[in-house]
Amino acid sequence: MTELQSNPDCIGLVLAAGYGQRFGSDKRRAQLADGNSLLRATVLRAQQAFSDVRVVLKAEDDAQALAIPPGVQLVRAAHAKQGMGSSLAAGIQSLAHSQATAVAVLLGDMPWISVATLRQLRAQAHAEHIVVAYCEGQRGHPVLFGRRFWPELMQLQGENGAKGLIASHAQQVIALTLDDHGILRDVDRPADLSHPPTS
Repeated sequence: MTELQSNPDCIGLVLAAGYGQRFGSDKRRAQLADGNSLLRATVLRAQQAFSDVRVVLKAEDDAQALAIPPGVQLVRAAHAKQGMGSSLAAGIQSLAHSQATAVAVLLGDMPWISVATLRQLRAQAHAEHIVVAYCEGQRGHPVLFGRRFWPELMQLQGENGAKGLIASHAQQVIALTLDDHGILRDVDRPADLSHPPTS
């Protein structure tokens, strides 16, 4: 077995329960140049770096219509309408019985992060640390949270994401500087689909 298959030390958690109102339609289904949908492309990348990948969806979402790849565990966020914090809390709660020491929180509208970057971040995963990615001085995604921080993540609500948690545990943060503009590029509007990062 490969290391990826035999050592699920870090779970990939893709947040995809948002409403993407600025896009004008369900951006998760928007097609990229390679023929994959936005969400499918993001999940396929994650599967190349994490042996256990889970996707957080709204309660009413049709996973088949969203072209979620096989082997992905679905997490239903009952309070997705309240915001990203509530979706993240639902995702973390689904990990309670896993043996993983950390979770990488990815956004479903960021398909251009390289697999090498994801693997580099995963290599830094640790139960007692938060790993934050930077490119050209800007903080990006994913963020890796050690198991120590999961109880706090489970308490998040509404639009409040994990920025406050990261700030309050500054001593446990590992900052990793990467040459990958994909960690900064999400898709808010249709025009963003045709302008992938240059590196």
